[in-house]
Amino acid sequence: QVQLVESGGGLVQPGGSLRLSCAAEGFTFSIYTMSWYRQAPGKERELVAASAGGRTNYADSVKGRFTISRDNNKNTVYLQMNRLKPEDTAVYYCRVSVLGSEYWGQGTQVTVSS
Repeated sequence: QVQLVESGGGLVQPGGSLRLSCAAEGFTFSIYTMSWYRQAPGKERELVAASAGGRTNYADSVKGRFTISRDNNKNTVYLQMNRLKPEDTAVYYCRVSVLGSEYWGQGTQVTVSS
């Protein structure tokens, strides 16, 4: 059974940093694309970053500030978020598509505010 569990969210001041983690189980982690999405109040869920086969891609709004990485030995994907802005406030979700089925974590709240 595929499970994704995010952690690491919280309240941070503008300019601060947070590191999100997503622990995965139930599938062969190393061969699948792992993605981070976020959803702000009143907005649609959007792709933030993705990692697959050593390649990464990012939303324009986070390029240069966020870094996605993964540890295939720990079945965990990370999102290092630096120079956070109030507009980064959202619930952050981990996602994977396995054999045509989509799986999401429960989400972790990130609030950037002074």
